[in-house]
This record gives sequence, C-alpha cells and structure tokens, in this order.
Amino acid sequence: MVSLSTWVRYAATKFEYSVVLGWKKYNVGQINGGQLSDAIWKNFFQGKLTFLHWTKGEQMAPTVAGDGGTLLVRKLPFPAPTQVFVGDVVLLKDPEKPSDYLVRRLAAIEGYEMVSTDEKDTPFILEKDQCWVLSDNESLKPKEARDSRLFGPVPMTDIVGRVVYALRSAVDHGPVLNRVLLILGKNTTETPMFCWVRGGFVCSFLLLAKVHAGC
Repeated sequence: MVSLSTWVRYAATKFEYSVVLGWKKYNVGQINGGQLSDAIWKNFFQGKLTFLHWTKGEQMAPTVAGDGGTLLVRKLPFPAPTQVFVGDVVLLKDPEKPSDYLVRRLAAIEGYEMVSTDEKDTPFILEKDQCWVLSDNESLKPKEARDSRLFGPVPMTDIVGRVVYALRSAVDHGPVLNRVLLILGKNTTETPMFCWVRGGFVCSFLLLAKVHAGC
C-alpha cells in the first residue's frame, strides 16, 4: 500500500507541474489571467505526470532493445539542472527532425568542459541551458548513434521527460538505470572530478557543492 508521504510528494510534484504548465500557456497567450487558475486545477485533477513512448533502434541498447520497446516517461515541467541530472535517460526533441523524439542519456550540462580525444578539436564549455546527450550503444559510430557527437549541444528546453521504466517484452522489463557517473580521478586541489568518457569526449565538471542522491 502506498504511504501517505508518497501521496503528498506526488501531489506536490503534480501541482508544481500544473502551475508551470499553466504559466507557460499564459505567457504565450493561449489563456488569459482569468483562465489561469482554472487551467492549473484542471491539469492537476485531469492531467498526467507520465506517458508511454514507443522507441526502436540500436542506439540505446542494451537499455532499450534494438527491436523496440515501450518506455514510461516522467514529464519534466522545466528541464533545469535541478530537475534532470547527468546520467539520466531522457526523451528529447530530435534536433534534426523537430516533429520526432530521441531517447538518449544526458552526459553533460551547462558548465561542463568538453574535451575531445582528437587533438584537432578545440575544447569548449557548454553554455547556459545547453546539454550534451549520448547513445548507450558504444559500438556505434556518431552518424549511426545520432547523438551530440553528430549534432552538437542541444537546448535543455528540448528535453521532454525522464525515462523511468522500459518494457522490452512481457518477461523482460524493469526500471531504467539513471544518474550513472564515473569517478575518474582528482584535480590538483583534491576536488573530486566526476567525468563521463564516451565517444571520444571527456565531459568534466568540478563538483564543488554536493553529489546528487542516487548517483
């Protein structure tokens, strides 16, 4: 049986999402000030925090089977660094086909330094509201993987939600592993450096404050 505290957290999260969604509609002129309150409560009582998404392809294997699977996606009202974290599997708008969606793993966010293993590439730092996404299948080349190694950084606002569950078949299903980080070493000041090494890039960020729970 679900505990009372779980229901309270769910209600608080859903109310926050409803407020943000209503405010967005108000800002773009879809509703007026008098309709804002009604829109918030309507979404709170009738809206959903999760939805199902079908995906297919080898890019996210073995997290998602190459022959396809249904994913449970948790909506994100505002995909900021405080809402979605490095290591999360996310659903985002396809940078090359805006009407489609991609499932990729969030590898770096604003403030991370991107250093290529190819000395010809110039290092750069991800700017505000930018992120770097990668496929899980390390055997694929950038063109096949269709991730940030091909199309570069993407806006955080393109992230639709966090993938929390994968249904690959009736007997093969389970939670998706999120917030996976590698500790590669320390810098000269002994500040922990958390890095993600994939596809020729080293994404590094000095964690000066805290480590997110669950990483």
